[in-house]
This record gives sequence, C-alpha cells and structure tokens, in this order.
Amino acid sequence: MSNLTMTEAIENLQNEDVSIRKEAIESLIGVTDEAAIDPLIEATTDESAQVRFKAAEILGNMGNVAFDRLVSKFTSESGKNKRFLAFALKETNNEKAIPLFAEAVSDEDFGVRKVSIRALGELQADDYLDVIAKGLDDEDWGVRLATIHACADLATDESIALIKKARRAEKDEDFKKSCKKALKKAEKLQKAKSEGKVVVSTIPMKTIKEMEKTNPQKAIKEYEKYVQSESDKDAPYKRLAILYRKLNDYDAEVAVLEKAIDVLSVKKPGKEKWFVDRLNKMK
Repeated sequence: MSNLTMTEAIENLQNEDVSIRKEAIESLIGVTDEAAIDPLIEATTDESAQVRFKAAEILGNMGNVAFDRLVSKFTSESGKNKRFLAFALKETNNEKAIPLFAEAVSDEDFGVRKVSIRALGELQADDYLDVIAKGLDDEDWGVRLATIHACADLATDESIALIKKARRAEKDEDFKKSCKKALKKAEKLQKAKSEGKVVVSTIPMKTIKEMEKTNPQKAIKEYEKYVQSESDKDAPYKRLAILYRKLNDYDAEVAVLEKAIDVLSVKKPGKEKWFVDRLNKMK
C-alpha cells in the first residue's frame, strides 16, 4: 500500500519511470479533490495502459466534480487522445454528456466511437437510436458489437428490431452469438420495464464491500445502484449511509436514510427501524 500524499502522487505522474507513475495513479484512487482533475486528465494519454485506464476511472468516479473539465478537454482533443476521456465521461453517468456522445459516434477514432455508442445505451438515450444505429455499418467489429449492446440497454421494440436485423445481416458467428445474448438481455429488460420495475445492473455486495477499502467513490456509485433499484435489502442503504457519514455529506446521508425508510417500510416492514433511529439522531 502506497503512503504517498495526493501532492506527491500528482508530482509522480510526471516521472519518467513508469513503475513510479503506476504507484502514483494507484495512490489517487478515490480522490475527490479538484486539484487532481487536470493532472488526471493529462494522465489519460499516458504511454502506460494501466495509468490511462486508472486515471479515466478515477475521473469518472469523481462524477460532477470533474464533469465540466472533462467536457472541455473532450471537445478540444482529437484522435486516440479522446478515448479515455470518453470512458471517463461515460463513467460520470451524467445525462448532459448525451449530445457529446451522439456527435462522437462519427469520430475519426474507432475507440471513441465505440465508447460513445455504449454510453448512449447506458444513459438510456432513446431519442438517439438513429445515431446509435449508425454503428451497425461501422468498419470496426468492436464498434458494431458496442452498438448491439447499446440497443440491448435501450430494450425498446425498435432497438430489439435492430439487433435482429444485425444478426441476420452478419456472417461472423461470434457476432451472431453476441446478438443472441443481447436479445435475451433486451427482452428481459423490456419485460421488467413493462412491469414497472427499475432495472439497474449491479455487482455483488461482497465485491462492493471489498471495494470500499481501495476505491470508496466507486463503492458509493455501486451502492447507489441498489438504492436506485429500490432493493429490499437493508445492507446497501446502511453501507451507503456510513460512507456518506465518513465524507461528511450530510444531505446525501439524510437522502439515503429517507429512501431506505420509504422502501423498506413497504417491502420489508421492520427493517426500516435502524434508519429511523439514525435519522432521528441527526436532527
């Protein structure tokens, strides 16, 4: 475990030794200080793939804190230098980036096109289905595959029809298999939506609990998905409230406590008591 301060880590991102830069980027995981944003943005073009990916992931986990500067850099960059900026923007999960991603579907770089199309699917940009569909004619296999996954994320009659059309037109057997999996996912999501369920992709709670030690910001984002889906388990609400307390984010803690009370009092009566007691102590 590195003992670098944030200032030391930022300085070491400029070191010629790649092992030192890798240590530096690991030290910055979970950082939320605005002072780290520009150095991290610069690191998204590092010669090391590990440094590039981690920098983009950290920026994405910073969410709205880094969003404006990410947008500014993304719109001014070109070619492969935009790839990990696109990934960082996608990870912020900010709907304001939808127009940017729609425009980037025609970007000169295949990596940017691929990430942008996936982002439009994840952000549920239904109004941009025609833009997403352009990816089916892309020369890059990965972009076409990203388009299939984006259509599955949207899970509408129109997007499902596009997956079926792509499966019929494609000769590559691996691509056809991917289409089949995407169809199953889309049809499952569509059914859930029709039943009024909030559909969110989550990872196991055990995994998120471990993530708290190394990447608390990412853990928060993953717990928020459980809350968004109105899970009937009390654990994600508890863990999220505790993490918000550690960050001294009073409003966010109150919001998750109130959400837990609303959901659990209906779905698991009695389970809301812990949250009621904690909320009362905060008043």
